[in-house]
Amino acid sequence: MVPGNQIYLERPQIYHLLEKAVQSPLVTVVAGAGYGKTYSVYSFLRNNNVISSWIQFSEQDNNPDRFWENYSGAVGAISRASAEKLAEMGFPRTERQFDRYFSVPRDDAIPGLKYIFVYDDFHLLNNPAVLRFLERSITVPFYNITSVIISRTEPPFNLTGLFSKGHLAKITEEELRFTPDEMNDYFALQNLRLRPEDAAAVYRDTEGWAFAIHLAGISLKKVTAGDYGRSLMRANIYKLIESEIFSYISEDLRRFLIKLSLIDQRPLELLRDIAEDKNLIGEMVKMGTFVSYDVYLNAYRIHQLVLHYLKDKQDLLSDEEKRGVYNKAGRWCAEHGLKMDAFSYYEKAGNYDEIVTLAYTFPMLIQDALAEFLLSVLERAPPEVFGNNASAPVLYTRLFIILGRFEEADIRLREVIARHEALPLTAFTSRVLFGCYNNRGFLRLLTCVFSGQYDFVSSFEKGAYYYPFSNGGPAMNMAVTSYMCRVGICAKGEMEKFVDAITASVPPLVTSLNGCSYGMDDLARAELAYYRGDMEGAEHNSRQALMKSQSKNQYEIKHRALYYLIRVSLARGETEEVRDFMKQTEAMREEAGFLNRYVFYDIGCGWFYAHLGMTEKMAPWLKGDFEEIDLNSLNHGFEALVKVKSQFAEKRFAAALATLESIRMNRFGAEVFLLGRLERSTLEAVCRYRANDTAGAIKALKAAYDLAEPDGLDMAFIELGRDMRALAGAVLKEKDCPVPRLWLEKIQRNAASYGKKFFIVKEEFSGRGGKASRENTLSPRELEVLSDLAQGFTREEIAASISISVNTVKSVLRSVYNKLGALNRADAVRIATAKGLLRGL
Repeated sequence: MVPGNQIYLERPQIYHLLEKAVQSPLVTVVAGAGYGKTYSVYSFLRNNNVISSWIQFSEQDNNPDRFWENYSGAVGAISRASAEKLAEMGFPRTERQFDRYFSVPRDDAIPGLKYIFVYDDFHLLNNPAVLRFLERSITVPFYNITSVIISRTEPPFNLTGLFSKGHLAKITEEELRFTPDEMNDYFALQNLRLRPEDAAAVYRDTEGWAFAIHLAGISLKKVTAGDYGRSLMRANIYKLIESEIFSYISEDLRRFLIKLSLIDQRPLELLRDIAEDKNLIGEMVKMGTFVSYDVYLNAYRIHQLVLHYLKDKQDLLSDEEKRGVYNKAGRWCAEHGLKMDAFSYYEKAGNYDEIVTLAYTFPMLIQDALAEFLLSVLERAPPEVFGNNASAPVLYTRLFIILGRFEEADIRLREVIARHEALPLTAFTSRVLFGCYNNRGFLRLLTCVFSGQYDFVSSFEKGAYYYPFSNGGPAMNMAVTSYMCRVGICAKGEMEKFVDAITASVPPLVTSLNGCSYGMDDLARAELAYYRGDMEGAEHNSRQALMKSQSKNQYEIKHRALYYLIRVSLARGETEEVRDFMKQTEAMREEAGFLNRYVFYDIGCGWFYAHLGMTEKMAPWLKGDFEEIDLNSLNHGFEALVKVKSQFAEKRFAAALATLESIRMNRFGAEVFLLGRLERSTLEAVCRYRANDTAGAIKALKAAYDLAEPDGLDMAFIELGRDMRALAGAVLKEKDCPVPRLWLEKIQRNAASYGKKFFIVKEEFSGRGGKASRENTLSPRELEVLSDLAQGFTREEIAASISISVNTVKSVLRSVYNKLGALNRADAVRIATAKGLLRGL
């Protein structure tokens, strides 16, 4: 017996078959409807008490983002932390995102424990992107993870390789069919005794099909003992369901079950809300195997054949009844983070007010796929929606901005603003104008990097003008792009123009949007001060941004402020300050309101560890060979520069140069920013120099100088430390130096100074600081020279880069050879590497 008064035959041979099968990384259980596929696996897992996650698919899962919500939720049954990571990273569409996805089971799965993931009703999936993800996910073996596919058809994957290696176990209809003895044992559980000839007839008609045997058992209870009506089993299956199931339940339960066929999720909490009469659920449970409670899904399941029957009966419900079910399902999905389903149900209910309200709980910049879905919902909405809900036209125009469809957004904003400014000023028109002027301000802020026009201030001020008449706006979290200073033009004073415009924009935004952007102006000043090499100004303004953003939950501003405080502390060689700011950055991963926290953490820490040369500590997805940037192009792009730094640190110069070229070609990434082009050019210069392309390095250095000179943005060069010091030394030897020598000599000195201070922090984080470092056999100067030697620099290049004579370099090297007991340069490098003296340098 199983829960719900169900009669279920224990089938030891199936359990043994599954027990052996789950030793393989992949198991396929493929058979038609009603063969007991799901219950066999379910019963096996229940009886073996293993760690498992059950993913029930529906046709809705052919939407990749809806699928991802379902998938992440199922993972949450095992690990809430893993589910949060998956939900935050979004559906993997590229190699880099797959790398991030695979890092979750690799990092979170506990060694020694066995995990089983069940993918039920796999045959309902046909979306190529979803199937591609599942093929990649399922066919990459993890020694302690088994995937079980339950499907009516073979999965559309090439599994030949897995099968030939013994990594695939198959269970088919033949194994799942009841044997004649099992059928008789099942009937005996129901107190049915058949004559041998009747039992043989039933088995011939059912062919061991579990569902048909069950229906035969029901019919046999209602006929003369021992009499079997063979024609019944040949009748239409719907007629059997009608006559043998629905004729014996109440009208209220019939209507309740038809309502349940409208929705895909059937948790007890939602069913209670839909049922209204709690006794209906108890009556439903008594139906046995046709409706059962699944402890893995924490929801009720309806047998597929019965579900199809119910869907054919949906016309028996009134439109009001259907709307009621859809609204309740939408509310439950919204409360449980199933955004796509919530929007779908609310649209079916015609409840656009709830759609708009739910949309306003999201960050300012949402994923493109969700924005596209929302836009399609609003474009299908009746015209009166935009005349009855003031937030609908605001949301509609904002979606065009999120999707980067700037011209369309501008046209629509002009139309909406002109139409409502022509109307009398009411709370409704004020709210529309308040929202649309702020949207226009955000549009201008996003596009000023292309246009060079910093006229977003007037739009924000106009939005604030309508604010008192509009009943206010929702709290919003300001999105931070690759660089805070959205300047694309290379001209003296251009940065100050932007900072002045942002400074004027913050007060109206903070007032009308409940703290949105608080600290953004300080962050822009901090960024500009940092790149100008003004560490005091950078620190002061970063701390101001940190304090203000924290008070208003402006998470992205806070995260970026900590990032600049880390860079300032590195430049000063302040190890303890760096540790403190890194701890604060790590703590932000616990901020539930910071929806992009894992991505921001990976990128920020990725820059730090790449800068230190400790790329093994970076998130794996940041380190692969370059591919087209796959994160939201409106508020990301810096991750590609972080990848370049990791490739450079690993001496993969060709890969780094390929990544830099791809950055240059991206119209929405870091390249659109003046600071992005500057950092790309400086990185290209040192990459080419280390790759022995001196001419290319000099050309890139000249390009970087031209970008930096108008506003004195020297820190992009200085921060590259000894690599820039070496390049500067080489260029200074050129007869025709392409940049002012005095400037280059200053860069060389400051880069050398940065390198010495940075060396202190690097030693501490690589585990060689403190007492152990002081007891090292080599002095800092000796380590510096040896490190340069190990990287292939000549003695002349080393001398030029650290401003000492060649003879001094020779003297230092003789001291190194003596201390290490080395015979020559190669021997010294070998010994130092073995002792770990060069690790992280």
